[in-house]
Amino acid sequence: MYLSSGCQQPVYMAQALFHTHIFQQLQEELLLLQGLRAPLDAELQDTGLGIINQSFPHHAFPVGAVHELMSSCPEDAAATTGFIAGILGTLMRSRSCLWVSRHRNIFPPALSIFGITPDQVLFVEAPDPKMALWAIEEGLKCETLAAVVGEVQELGFTASRRLQLAVEKSRVTGFIHHRTGRVAGNLACVSRWRIKPVASAPPEGLPGVGFPCWNVELCKIRNGRPGTWKVQWTPQGFYVLPEKKIRQEVIIKKAG
Repeated sequence: MYLSSGCQQPVYMAQALFHTHIFQQLQEELLLLQGLRAPLDAELQDTGLGIINQSFPHHAFPVGAVHELMSSCPEDAAATTGFIAGILGTLMRSRSCLWVSRHRNIFPPALSIFGITPDQVLFVEAPDPKMALWAIEEGLKCETLAAVVGEVQELGFTASRRLQLAVEKSRVTGFIHHRTGRVAGNLACVSRWRIKPVASAPPEGLPGVGFPCWNVELCKIRNGRPGTWKVQWTPQGFYVLPEKKIRQEVIIKKAG
C-alpha cells in the first residue's frame, strides 16, 4: 500500500500541473480575444495603485485598453480628472498625451501636481460630440502617444467598440471620461470606474486642507475583481488608505 500510494503521488502532481498549465493557457487566449494580452516588460509600469493592481488581469493596470470613468456632477468630474491625471503621470514619462474635450475645463499648470508637464499634453477642443469622438478615435490609433483622454457626454456600444479596436492595434491607453447622469449602459471598455471626492486628512499637527482624497470604485473589469478603496494623492503618488484606518476614522466621527 505504501509503495502504491508513493508511486501515484507524482502522477497526481504531474496531472495537476498539466491541468494548471492548460487552464492558464485557455485564460490567456480568452484575455487575448477580449483585447487584454499579457503586458510586455516595457509596458509594465507601476502606476502606484498598490493593492488595487490585484484586481486587474495579470495584476497590472491594463495598458493598451480603453477605460471608462463615469461622473454625474461637477465635484465627481473634478475628482475623476485628478485620478486620471495621477495615472497619466506614470504613463507619460517619455511620451505625450492627447486630451479631447468640448470645453476648456482643465487648468494645465495644475497637472504638474500629478507629475505631468503641461507641454506634453495636446489639448483639442472639439466643436461637437461627433468631432470629439472622431478626434479620440484618431488619437487612439496614433502609436506615438502614451494615452488619450476623451471627455464625452454620450457614448454607445458601437462607438466604444471602435475605440477598443483602435487601441488593440496601437497599444495606446484610452481614458473615456463619461459625464452623464443617466443609467450606465454596456460598453466595450475593459473597465468602468466611479471616482468621488472625500474629505482629505490634513497632515498631523498642521492646519488647513490635506492631500486630495477619493473614493475609488472599480465597478467592472474584464476577468478581474471589482472593488472599492479610499485613495489619497501624495507627493510620492497614490496611497491606498488601509481599511483599518478608514474604520477608525468613521468610529471617531460617530463618537464625536
